Amino acid sequence: MASVTTEATIVNRGRGPEIAGTRITVFDVMDYLGEGWHRDRIASLFRLSSRDIQAAIDYIEQHRGEVEADYQQILERHQNYSYPPDVQAKIDKCRGTARRRMEELRKHRAQEACDAEDHG
Repeated sequence: MASVTTEATIVNRGRGPEIAGTRITVFDVMDYLGEGWHRDRIASLFRLSSRDIQAAIDYIEQHRGEVEADYQQILERHQNYSYPPDVQAKIDKCRGTARRRMEELRKHRAQEACDAEDHG
């Protein structure tokens, strides 16, 4: 059985440069590169080949100024965006629920650690 390999390419369908055949943008890849993730780890996260992620990395390196300027505009737009009041209320409620749940999990883990150290 012969395998067919295709060249990973970057396309722009109006949302910014993305890995062909996916909705993963080079900006998505930039986020993880900025956090120090390895190419193969990013590929695993997005369930893509390392070749796909390398194409995005290569694109970022070849168009660094343009990509960084576009990405900065995206971040600024995101920071300055205001949700309608009813949507913001739902977001705040969900975040509060998540915050309380995380605190419960932390307390539970701390108690488990304490119990594990107590040998009777």
